[in-house]
Amino acid sequence: MNNRRFDKSWIGLFPGLLLSLIVLLAGIYGAEAIGAALLAAGILPEGSSSPISAIFVAILLGIIIRNTVGLPELFLSGIGFAVKYALRAGIILLGLRLSLTEALKLGAWGLPLIIACISVGLFVTLYFTAKLKQSSRLGTLIATGTGICGITAIMATAPVIKAKEDEISYAVANITIFGLLGMLFYPYLAHAFFEGEPVKAGLFLGTAIHDTAQVAGAALIYDQMYDSKTVVDVATITKLTRNVFIIAVIPFVSYLFFRNGRKNGTGQAGDLPKWYKLFPLFILGFLLLSLLRTIGDATAASTGAAFGFLSPADWESFYSFWSSFGSTYGLGLAMAGVGLSTNLKIFKGLGIKPFYIGLIAALSVGAVSLLLISLFGGFIKI
Repeated sequence: MNNRRFDKSWIGLFPGLLLSLIVLLAGIYGAEAIGAALLAAGILPEGSSSPISAIFVAILLGIIIRNTVGLPELFLSGIGFAVKYALRAGIILLGLRLSLTEALKLGAWGLPLIIACISVGLFVTLYFTAKLKQSSRLGTLIATGTGICGITAIMATAPVIKAKEDEISYAVANITIFGLLGMLFYPYLAHAFFEGEPVKAGLFLGTAIHDTAQVAGAALIYDQMYDSKTVVDVATITKLTRNVFIIAVIPFVSYLFFRNGRKNGTGQAGDLPKWYKLFPLFILGFLLLSLLRTIGDATAASTGAAFGFLSPADWESFYSFWSSFGSTYGLGLAMAGVGLSTNLKIFKGLGIKPFYIGLIAALSVGAVSLLLISLFGGFIKI
């Protein structure tokens, strides 16, 4: 009897999972088509990937399907499963993308600079969220996306604070728009301020732009315009180091969210959970795989074989495949589900103010990054 119920429940998940996968695949091809169009128009340099995330395109397609064709109840359980469990699996696998030794390359001056920029992104966003009387859930999502690593940080924070689908979609759109604007304009701003100083230019691009793909795009634009491979390397290392802080920031902003909700009596956040509930297990999985990547890189460099049995090339293939699988199919499946779950009627209650908050936060992070790099960037050697 139990086995029959188990089989039935899994069969019931199939339509929604299949639809989420189809939307994701359409998002992947759509993002590639947009990237190809930008290359053909000369906006992006040769060799760069699409700055539009497949995840973002999948969200838009999901929203369009939900709000035009509509969704029968048959699909709902599978979509809910994708949003909850594919998300966690995707974030865990993303840990393989980050080697903790990358952070050490920035030294004693680089890490405080990154922490300062993350802090500005977080606190400016949260301050104006409260000032403009906006949803603290939405403000928290925009804060983590601005401060750390764009869409991945939003998706990691969402289940902890129990964010709604429309809030997640809004935050992702917010981060994507301002990240794209930064990718297109910040390379020229970096050159204007730091001409002949590639380390400073790379630091600026890595700290001021939201998403990893957008940082890479901005660095490639800089390299094409001003012939500086160093900027690409420094921007990449800076951004990956910034991503590592997801381990600490997600529990911290979640704590602030619940504490402030209890303090101001809005009822929006509810009771403050136990400390271990602010540190979700999938973030622990992310950390463990980051450590695995770090150890694998270290053993490959020192002995010529990762963990004593994998060649450096095989080890690189392993972590590249699984981290890409997590970001593309884990997060992508979840975000397709978010789009398919989002009813646009709910957006009427969110208004335009959250976009103003995102704009203020993005400009604040850029300004602080420029100031601190101008003052202390000369001390950082990579």
